[in-house]
Amino acid sequence: MDAAHRSGCPINLSLEVFGDKWSLLILRDMIFGGKRHFRELLRSEEGISSNILADRMKMLLEEGMLTKTDDPSHKQKAIYSLTEKAIELVPIMAHLGAWGRKWLPVSEDLSIRARLLEEGGLPMWEKFMAELRVEQLGAPNTISGPTVRQTLQAAYLEVVARQQAERATAN
Repeated sequence: MDAAHRSGCPINLSLEVFGDKWSLLILRDMIFGGKRHFRELLRSEEGISSNILADRMKMLLEEGMLTKTDDPSHKQKAIYSLTEKAIELVPIMAHLGAWGRKWLPVSEDLSIRARLLEEGGLPMWEKFMAELRVEQLGAPNTISGPTVRQTLQAAYLEVVARQQAERATAN
């Protein structure tokens, strides 16, 4: 066993990489929100502070979950990309969302994506991972039609619009 780790247990080792809430939320925002710049990630609705974000981004880079390149459009910005190691978290994120929908008091608007991922199952997760490989790793694009992220976002916007209409009618 490596002295830097508590044990060789795969669950323990996995939790050492992304066991704190911020690391998973950063990866969530990059996977589902397409966020690739520090400032975009800083605007997470959960309110991460810049020093925590910088610390977690550094750790995710060191763990090989992310890569960082200079942004050609702005000398002082960097573009963060998911690695294959991070992209393969899509099924885990889908399972976390499904578990949360089953056992926790989720809101309809923020859980619609999880519901669709759960219902879409492995075929949807595989398509999403393929799309992320195109977007983040520069893989050749052989995918047609709306992306999984576009489908999830459209469903979210539909729920939000319906909820706003229902509130307006109730008033």
